Amino acid sequence: MSEGAGPPEPPPGLSESKGAISSPLSGYREKDTQHKGSARAVSSLQDLSWVFGYNSSLAVHSLMDGEDRVLLYISSHTVVIHDILRNRQFHLQGHTNVISCLCVSEDKRWVATADKGPDALIIVWDSYSGKSLRTDSTGEVVLDKSSGFGWKNKQKALLSLVLMQVFEFQDYVIFNPQNPHEFVSNSKTQVIFYLWVSRDMGSSWLLSPQTFKCLVGQFSQSVFHVNNTQALTGTSAGKLVVWDMDNPRTLPEELPAKPHGVTATKVVSLQKESLTVLTVLESCIVTGDVKGQVKFYDGQLRLLTIYSHDKVGPIQSISFSTILRDRPSALPGSSQPFLTRNFILSTSDATMFHVATDSTSFERIMAEAKKAVNAIACHPQEPLVAVGSHCGLLKVWDYKQTQYLISRIFTEAGIQCLSYDPEGHFLAAGFTDGSVYILDAISLQSICKEFQFSQGPVTHISFSHDSKYIATADETYSVTVYKRVLQNGSRCWEHLAGLESHYKPIRSILFGVHSDSNEPRLLSLGEDRQLVEYDLNSSIKDHLVVTHRDRLEQVAVPLCLTWYQQLSTESFFLTANNCYKMKLYNMTTKMCRKTLLGPTYGSPLEKIQILPRTSSADPQQHYLVYITKDKVGLQMLPVDGNPHKSSAFICHPDGASDFAISHDGRYIFTAGGKERTFMKWKVNLHTLNAAAFLGGEDLIPFYNLLDGGREGKFFRELEDYFYYVQLCNQGIKTLETRQVSTHIPLEEIPSVMRAIGFYPSEEEIEDMINEVKFSKYAETGEEVTKINLDDFIKLYINHRPALGLSMKTIQQAFQVLGYDNKKGDKVIDRGDFLSLLQCRGEEMLIYSVHHLARLLATKILGNHGFNQCEKG
Repeated sequence: MSEGAGPPEPPPGLSESKGAISSPLSGYREKDTQHKGSARAVSSLQDLSWVFGYNSSLAVHSLMDGEDRVLLYISSHTVVIHDILRNRQFHLQGHTNVISCLCVSEDKRWVATADKGPDALIIVWDSYSGKSLRTDSTGEVVLDKSSGFGWKNKQKALLSLVLMQVFEFQDYVIFNPQNPHEFVSNSKTQVIFYLWVSRDMGSSWLLSPQTFKCLVGQFSQSVFHVNNTQALTGTSAGKLVVWDMDNPRTLPEELPAKPHGVTATKVVSLQKESLTVLTVLESCIVTGDVKGQVKFYDGQLRLLTIYSHDKVGPIQSISFSTILRDRPSALPGSSQPFLTRNFILSTSDATMFHVATDSTSFERIMAEAKKAVNAIACHPQEPLVAVGSHCGLLKVWDYKQTQYLISRIFTEAGIQCLSYDPEGHFLAAGFTDGSVYILDAISLQSICKEFQFSQGPVTHISFSHDSKYIATADETYSVTVYKRVLQNGSRCWEHLAGLESHYKPIRSILFGVHSDSNEPRLLSLGEDRQLVEYDLNSSIKDHLVVTHRDRLEQVAVPLCLTWYQQLSTESFFLTANNCYKMKLYNMTTKMCRKTLLGPTYGSPLEKIQILPRTSSADPQQHYLVYITKDKVGLQMLPVDGNPHKSSAFICHPDGASDFAISHDGRYIFTAGGKERTFMKWKVNLHTLNAAAFLGGEDLIPFYNLLDGGREGKFFRELEDYFYYVQLCNQGIKTLETRQVSTHIPLEEIPSVMRAIGFYPSEEEIEDMINEVKFSKYAETGEEVTKINLDDFIKLYINHRPALGLSMKTIQQAFQVLGYDNKKGDKVIDRGDFLSLLQCRGEEMLIYSVHHLARLLATKILGNHGFNQCEKG
C-alpha cells in the first residue's frame, strides 16, 4: 500500500494499481519526461490494487479528455484517479474516515478532500504527483515533508466564521472566480453571501424563501454570474433566483466600511423539473436536472442548447474538459460559434457518462451499485469475483484483467449474500426478501425456480464440498437446507428442511467433511453462544435433524467460525469472540483446547477464513485472513497470542460487510456495505513475516505485554509468586534440602493467577488446566501435570481480559444488578449482593464471596468509603 494506508495518522500518499509509474498525471502532462520525486510507495500486508464503485453523492471530475481520458472520484476514504482508456487507477490515500466532500481547482491540478469523524482531516493534493498538504481538525495546514510546495508550514486559516444558530447546515459553497474575497453558500432553504472586508472580519447576508412572493422550491446550488454583478441560485422547482449586488466589489482596501447589500431581483422559471446542478462555463450558464438534461444558457438566460438521453438519471455533477470544441450556435440569427467542451456527467444512481458535444453522443463509462454492497464471492478456479448489491445488481468481474464481464439486475429484492459451489458451476444468491436463487456461474441465468422458504433476509449461504447441499441462515435465526437430487434423469435442487435452531442472530454456517467418511458436515454458530451440528444423512423432507448442541462461551459472544489448518495430528475449528479472544476446539469432542489473544485493532474479528496457499509462499507457513468492523488483516498461523504475527489496516471506515479470497490466495476482496464499494487487495506476505521477525522470538513479544516488561515490578512479583508456590508444595517449615524447579503443579495455576490480579471463573480455570494438561496428548498419549514460568506467562496473557477490567464494566454490572433509591441512584444491599454471588451463576465459597465483594467495593468507593459501608 502507498503511504497513508495504515491505521491512525498515516502519512498521505499515492499508490498505483498497475505498472511502475508513480505520478498519476505527470506522464500525461509531460509526455516524454516521467515525473521525479513522487510519493514514495511503501510495502504493506496488502496493496490496494483496485477500487470498484464510487461515492455517487459526491462530484466526479474530468481531469483530462481526448486521447487521455482521466477521471477523479471518491471511493470510501480513497481518492481515485482513473485512467479509463488505459484501464489504470491511482489511489491517493491518507484519510481514515469516509471522505465527505471534494473540490478541484480550475486548472485541475489541486484537489481538496475532507472527511468527518474522529481526527477528521482536510487534505490538499497535487494531482500531478500525488503529494499532499494535510490540514488537521484545528484548521492548521501542515506541509508534507516529501512535498515541494511553496506554501508555509503551519499556516493559520485566513478566515474563520462561526455561523449563528439561526443559520442551517450549509451544503454548498463556491467562491467568486473574479473576486477571491467573495463567496456564497446555501442550504436547502437559505442563501448566505460572504464578503471578506478585512483579515479579521467577514460579512454575510441571509436570504430565505420568505423573500419571494412565489414558490421557489428548495435551493440546490449557487454561482456568481459572469457579469460579476449578479449571482444565481437553482431550485427544486426548476427556477433560478437572480441576486443583484449593490456596487461592483473591488479589492478589500477599497471597500467601504459598511457591507454592500444583496437583493433578490427576480425569479426566472426555466423548466418544471428540479435543478440539481448549476455551474458557469466561460460566458454560459449551465444547468443539470433530475431528468438527466444538461442545458446551456447565455448571460441573459436565453437557451443555447440541450443535451439529454433517456438512459441518464438525476444529474449529480457536471465536469468539463479543458479542451475546447466548436459547435454551431443554437441562438437564432447568431453568427458567432458556440464554443463548448466535452463533459463528464455523474448521476445520483451511480452512473457516469462521457458526453461528446460535437456529436451529442452519451457514452456510459461506469454503472455501479447505488445501494449497499454486502455480498461478494470468488470463483473457486477462475479469476472471477461476483458482487451483489441491495439495489439488485449482480456483477461478475475478471479481476486479473480488471474487466467487467456480465451482470444481472434483480428487481424483486436486494442481494445479501453469494456463494460459488466448489466446482464453479453454480452461483447461489440469498436475498433480502428471504428468497434463494441458484444461477449458472457463467450466464447468471436461473437454473431452477427461486426458493422462498426463509421468513427473513438471508444472511449466509454456502455449498457443501460435494455440491450436494446448500445451507442458508436468515435473520429469523433459522437454518435452511436445500438438496440436489436426481429427478427424471437430470439433477435439480429441492428444499430439504429448515429449523429455527438459534434464539439470537446466526453468525456463521460452515460445511465440513466427517473424518470417518466423505459425507458433508454442517455447523451453525449463533450469538446465543450455541454451536449446532446437523445430521444431513438422517434429515428428511421438512425435518432437519440436530445431532449436537454445545455452548462454546460462558460470557463472551462468538462472532465467527472456520476450520483450522491441520498443523498436528489433532483437528480443530477456530472461533473468535467479542472479547478479542480466539479459541481452538477439538473437531470431535468440541472441547476448548486453547484460548489465545486475538488481534486488537479497535473492534473484534467479524469474519475469518484460512488463506489458500500461494505458489510463492513457504509451504510450512499458513495464514488467516480476517475483517473487523472497518479493517482487513492477516494473522500468521499457528495462532499463539504474539501480537507481531498479526496486522490490519483500514479498508472501509463505515464498515466492512464481507470479504472473499481468490482461489490462488493472491488477492483479498472486501465489500464496503453502505459505502457501495468493494476493493481488491494484493496480498504481501513478506511484510508480515518481517514484522513477526522484528518483534522478537520466543518470550520477547510476551514480555512486552506485561506491565513494565521483562525488567518490571510485575514480572518480579510473578517470579516470586511462582517460586513461593514451589516452597509451599515442598513444605514451608521443612528442614530437608529444597528441590529447585522451574515448574509448578497445574492445580496451583488458579492461585497464582489470582495472586497477580486475574480472577478467572471456574469454567475458565478448567479451560486453562485442560489446555496445559492435554497439550501433548495427541502426540504422546500422556497428560502434562506441571507448567513452567514461560508457559505460565503465555497462559496468563492469552486468558486475561484483552483490554483489562475497566471501571465502566464494573459500573455497568451494578446498573444491571442494582435498583433505584430515592435519589434515583443505582444501589444494592450488601446482603443481596453477597446472596447473588453465592446463589446465582457459578457457586462461590463464602470466603471468596467476601473477598470479591470487598475488592469491588474498594475499587468503586475507595478504602474510606468501603469502611463506612462496613460500619453501616
